[in-house]
Amino acid sequence: MSNRKLNRRQAWRAEKIQQEREARALKKDRDLTRQQQSGELSSEQRGLIICRYSKHFEVEALEGSDQGQVHTCVSRTNLGNIVAGDHVIWRAAADNTGVIESRLERQSLLERPDNFGRLKAVAANIDQMLIVISPEPSPQPNLIDRYLVAAELMTIRPVLVLNKADLLDNYNSDLIAELLEVYQHLGYQTCAVISSRHQTPQLADLPTLIDGRTSIVVGQSGVGKSSLINTLLPEAKLAVGELSAATGEGTHTTTQAKLFQLPTGGKLIDSPGIRDFSLWHIDAQQLQLGFVEIAQRLGHCRYRDCKHEEEPGCAIQAAVDAGAIDEVRFDSYEKIKAAILDQQARGLST
Repeated sequence: MSNRKLNRRQAWRAEKIQQEREARALKKDRDLTRQQQSGELSSEQRGLIICRYSKHFEVEALEGSDQGQVHTCVSRTNLGNIVAGDHVIWRAAADNTGVIESRLERQSLLERPDNFGRLKAVAANIDQMLIVISPEPSPQPNLIDRYLVAAELMTIRPVLVLNKADLLDNYNSDLIAELLEVYQHLGYQTCAVISSRHQTPQLADLPTLIDGRTSIVVGQSGVGKSSLINTLLPEAKLAVGELSAATGEGTHTTTQAKLFQLPTGGKLIDSPGIRDFSLWHIDAQQLQLGFVEIAQRLGHCRYRDCKHEEEPGCAIQAAVDAGAIDEVRFDSYEKIKAAILDQQARGLST
């Protein structure tokens, strides 16, 4: 279904209809049984989006006799982007299908620009981001920092998960330790684990960290996100790829974000592996807030409009010179800012 452009009155009416559907879905005296007559649907009820495939959605019923079952649904027009983790109002049909009537308000939304300069929703209603890295392929600090900026701006908890810890050796262990120390010093939680089909997994305190939370698993391709989810939830049976012999980079095995329920009550959302996570949709001020060590020093520069470049009396530059702000992190900040300004100057803005 294509989303047609609505004028102001049409948009107001569409929103009003969605509100009425949500109100009906919250009433206690609803008949949630599926009608057996051809073409009839049940009353509105709440559901959870598990995954989206083109124009179809997997919706888990959250109430009624179908609670816990997954239905293949289509969506009404003009509901906007619907992604894994969204809570929706839907109606069940007799053949294990249904129709999504409206999308409920989100508590959080992870977005990223796609290759065509359009902002794309990845997952909704998450409260934790598991940023997975590994010794192979080598971690990319700038990519880690971009994920951290996204987490900070969403006000969700980020956790750095070092997977494939068994691959640490004399050549990479010091570099990995120094990298993690930078983030530990900033107050970020880190965790080293081993998730592999070839040996006994070692998950440290990761199960405790994800218990009762809705976590999205992110990271560059090849770091073992799917292996990690398979270890935590063997019945998921996600496809696992190998590193490319030619490039040493990971191969994509996940193409759509998908939500998995954990026995502990938590949820995991597996996200497609990506080698780039752009932030052109935010501005320079938001970027500053995404770097915690910069955010806490804002307002202490001599000039209110300080760009933290070569201005006299810059508190941020002074902190870098004194070693209070890590030089690699500040270099990462400057590169991200330059990319944002460059891409927005070329018209890539929301």
